[in-house]
Amino acid sequence: MSSFVILKNKKTRVVIENGELISFQKDNNEYIHQKGSKGWRNSDIEMFPIIGPLSKNNFSVQTKKGTAIQDQHGLLRELPYTLISSSDDTAKFTKRYKKNTAIKNSKFPKKSTEEEVFWPFDFIFEKQFTLVDTLLKIDFVITSEKGMPFMLGYHPAFLLSDTGKETVIARGEKISLDTIYKAGHNAFPVLNSSAVTLENIGKSNLDLSITGFNNFMLWTPANNMLCIEPITQYTSYTDEKFSEKNMRLSSGKDLFSVTINIV
Repeated sequence: MSSFVILKNKKTRVVIENGELISFQKDNNEYIHQKGSKGWRNSDIEMFPIIGPLSKNNFSVQTKKGTAIQDQHGLLRELPYTLISSSDDTAKFTKRYKKNTAIKNSKFPKKSTEEEVFWPFDFIFEKQFTLVDTLLKIDFVITSEKGMPFMLGYHPAFLLSDTGKETVIARGEKISLDTIYKAGHNAFPVLNSSAVTLENIGKSNLDLSITGFNNFMLWTPANNMLCIEPITQYTSYTDEKFSEKNMRLSSGKDLFSVTINIV
């Protein structure tokens, strides 16, 4: 059953469905890709505790607590959010996971050989939205055992004009939508950067800035949408093994944030 939360002020309006950002509007202009439209089936997700496909790694991740079975972008997406609190300008959601609990893998059997996935650590994952004027801030708090290995990515999709003319400004350079499209499923990396701008056609631009993350990756399957994804690590184009030696280690409570500003 869907549950909607609406954040609003005199300038902007945000709609959240079961913890997923499905609308961000200013002056009746929509900035979030709409589910059901061509392109991607979602509006946003989180990638945790893994970023990237694991098929070449036999769907396994090596940790000090043994081998975990994961699928592309991790198991967090398979867990439902619980609404903790909401007001006119804030909403807080959480997901809880108990170590070694087997979770049904929605990619099985069409896109994966693994019917179930699991992770050998407990964690609590919090997602909070805060709306201030034309700026939406999304905070993530990960509470876990100190030393738990993880990767984190946020995967929002933005609505485009379908002209193919939008560009992303990163580190002073313009990246065309065609360049991003040609990167394919690997996505286009923007490494060691804390801010990017989406230059829209026919409406205001979007400024994205991040803390805790170190990079972005850009991905699109069609001209009507673009995913601008803050990530802790970029795992494509490498032979990186999925083990805790190549992951961050939790401090016990790790904080990340993304701001999306309509400018």
